Amino acid sequence: MHTRQSLLNDLERSGIVRSGTLMVHASMKAIGHVEGGADTVLDALCEYMQPGLLLLACHTWDKHNNPGGVFDPRKEPSCVGILGERLRQRPQVCRSLHPTHSVVAVGQGAASYIANDAHASTPCPRDGSMGKLVDVGGQILFLGCPLTKNTFIHGVEEWNNIPKRLTAEPEAMTVKVDDALIPRKMHRHEAACGDISLNYDKLEPAFIELGAAHYCDIGDARSVVASASRMMEVTSRFLAINPDFLADKLPVPGIWYR
Repeated sequence: MHTRQSLLNDLERSGIVRSGTLMVHASMKAIGHVEGGADTVLDALCEYMQPGLLLLACHTWDKHNNPGGVFDPRKEPSCVGILGERLRQRPQVCRSLHPTHSVVAVGQGAASYIANDAHASTPCPRDGSMGKLVDVGGQILFLGCPLTKNTFIHGVEEWNNIPKRLTAEPEAMTVKVDDALIPRKMHRHEAACGDISLNYDKLEPAFIELGAAHYCDIGDARSVVASASRMMEVTSRFLAINPDFLADKLPVPGIWYR
């Protein structure tokens, strides 16, 4: 059985910068049996990242989210995992006002970090919570989950202006802020191949070989710690060679690594 202390020990060995900014995508099931369950995992992550900033995905892009097209950040549950949803419900935690790709943040400068999400019109704007990971030297932890969960790569495609990755027409949405209803226009992810993120794990070997990411173990979970800026650099280089290379599962050609 894993405990808060054993998870802290694993985090100490993980190569995650405690005083930095860390985005987490996680599979609670992959971590294994933890005394105290998801709350213990969150306690360990929050304690480890106390000198820095901890971010968890708390997205609401699913068709069952945001009834009536209204996003209420105080109440709307996440559609991407238990850890972000449980952190959302804790006191002293900030949630961004992005109506489809919000994050929850706790730690140093949390409110200012997520502020630009209030103006987003695309899933991953460059000046939003995902894009700012590049600017602050942030890391992304894939805690027991595959890189098909790598929302950041959606952002890299968006920032490289890859065509046909977003809906041509924006969707009308509303964000509830206290008692005010704020109208928004939001483009959605869309690709001819369907859910293009299912192909993002083809990047993992390149990220490892080129030093953009490394493996670690947290609990039972084989995990990946990645540098946001290095992932953007590598993926952008590949997109310059073939803007549509992520539209299929074919391996990245080895010659591209050099």
